[in-house]
Amino acid sequence: MKKIVLIVIYLIGFTGIIEAQDQKVTSPDGNLVVAVTVDNGSPVYSVVLNGKQFIAKSPIGMRTNIGDYSQELTMAENINRTEIDETYELPNIKKSKVNYKASEAFFSFLKDNKPAFDVVFRVSNNDVAFKYKVYPKRDRRSCVINEETTGFYFPEGTTTFLCPQSNPMGGFARTSPSYETPYSVDDPIGKNGWGNGYTFPCLFKVNDNGWVLISETGVDAGYCGSRLIGHESGLYTIGFPQEGENNGNGTTSPGIPLPGETPWRTITVGETLAPVVETTVPFDVVKPKYEASQKYHYTKGSWSWIIKMDGGTVYDVQKEYIDFSAAMGWGTILVDALWDTQIGRDKIAELATYGQTKGVGLYLWYNSNGYWNDAPQSPKGIMDNPISRRKEMAWMKSVGIKGIKVDFFGGDKQETIKLYEDILYDANDYGLMVIFHGCTLPRGWERMFPNYAASEAVLASENLHFGQGSCDNEAFNGCLHPFIRNAVGSMDFGGSALNKFYNANNTPNRGSRRITSDVYALATAVLFQSPVQHFALAPNNLTDAPAWTIDFMKQVPSTWDDVKFIDGYPGRYVVLARRHGDKWYIAGVNAQKETLKLTIKLPMLQPGEKLQFYTDDAGLKGNLSTIKLNKAREVELNIPSNGGSLLVN
Repeated sequence: MKKIVLIVIYLIGFTGIIEAQDQKVTSPDGNLVVAVTVDNGSPVYSVVLNGKQFIAKSPIGMRTNIGDYSQELTMAENINRTEIDETYELPNIKKSKVNYKASEAFFSFLKDNKPAFDVVFRVSNNDVAFKYKVYPKRDRRSCVINEETTGFYFPEGTTTFLCPQSNPMGGFARTSPSYETPYSVDDPIGKNGWGNGYTFPCLFKVNDNGWVLISETGVDAGYCGSRLIGHESGLYTIGFPQEGENNGNGTTSPGIPLPGETPWRTITVGETLAPVVETTVPFDVVKPKYEASQKYHYTKGSWSWIIKMDGGTVYDVQKEYIDFSAAMGWGTILVDALWDTQIGRDKIAELATYGQTKGVGLYLWYNSNGYWNDAPQSPKGIMDNPISRRKEMAWMKSVGIKGIKVDFFGGDKQETIKLYEDILYDANDYGLMVIFHGCTLPRGWERMFPNYAASEAVLASENLHFGQGSCDNEAFNGCLHPFIRNAVGSMDFGGSALNKFYNANNTPNRGSRRITSDVYALATAVLFQSPVQHFALAPNNLTDAPAWTIDFMKQVPSTWDDVKFIDGYPGRYVVLARRHGDKWYIAGVNAQKETLKLTIKLPMLQPGEKLQFYTDDAGLKGNLSTIKLNKAREVELNIPSNGGSLLVN
């Protein structure tokens, strides 16, 4: 009789598992809903905001070397649910103080009636984050994830704003991919870039419903960086690195211990673009990986290379730039490639000492390269080797170097992500901040690594020097970054040039010509967020640029306490506000052919407040005036093509 009772109980439990096929997680405000179910043995989810579908039923799961966890699965009836209410402070992101509230749920899936993996969903008012937790199988305590079946299925009519993934081992000295390809905008779904998918983050306009930004966060040495693969049906799936990345060295499939976790996939959803611009989800769901060895200071600074190129990396020029940074009240200079041969370590130590007398620290450039590309610039063969790296960092600490800029990575494989992490961890031991260039997207690193400063991972200012085509598209690209690349992580752009021509002496008709206005240049110092900024200004700007531009660049902050989206459309125009302390900076730029005419509301300010108003006329000649905010707290903006506008209280 006991055996019969046990069998009945087992069958009742099993029936519960089979029938518990439809569960939901709802945001704290009740508007954003994620539904999770099993469809013919395959787990799927969907996302609805205010009753409107943004992501249709989409696959979740994976295929590993210990089992196929994408099909023939059941979902457990019991869902472990938690409400999260966490406040944290982080000075180096778009908001210095964040209150993160979310509903969390663990969905457990079984294979052959045994635990296979969990999907952990966190749903805040405009963000969805989810990751996998994988469990041991018999005596297996590690696994390789050969493929994620994770997908995002968009409704018909959705349009895209995407950056295509480049071929591996292409570009300069075979250093790609480095997240430096041009965006396609207002494109229909159903494409796959140049055949390799798209780099994160990825922006979608879901008909008239609103916007979706997809990315990932929490990527460290325990996984690889991923991309998004497009399919004809409107489905986009997670793709791992390409085989050829990093000269074919390293595996494309990540390995994890068991039990183990994957990084978070993030989905930001909004009926307007405000949730996309203002999201903090890349930082909300991650934690610091180690303690800071000291208090790190975020600075503004100058760098000679963007104007003077390799020939400017010599002692006298760098000393001139120290003086320039000091005159601007900035805290650093960036000494770029070839300093080891064109200046030398002894003279670098001398420059560092001189800089200290002026209150200016040095960042030094390094090539990451060991064996994975052909970039010839030195110093090289140091950052990839832990013995050489730590010895070099000890020398830097001894002479007072503030930070490093490491370039030319060219891949997202797990061992490459480990190199990023190792550089950061070692640099912290020696009190060094780290900027990455020619690199992958930062994925929550501002919170994970306390000495992390910023990453390029975008078609940045160097391209303005290299070609007129980039100058012609400067405003177009500037109207993309706040919505896409810069929405998820600090962006080391190195812009705000005031030279009219990209050459050493600002000589007319030599090199590429800047077609954007001076006010545009100032506006991007606000629009482009990075806690460490090395601007493209040059010492000659102290005398050949309008005084009001220099005064603004002296006082504009590089760290922010809040951000508010005001208006815009990717690739056309953008107006947003950032706050530092009690001062608001409202910045706008326009890439459209016609003059942009807007009336904007500024509810964060008080009627009667005096505002500095930076404007452009039709000929892109800038002007600074003072206005009083009216009772309606409205200001009319007229921004010409390639121009800008700024308001400061």
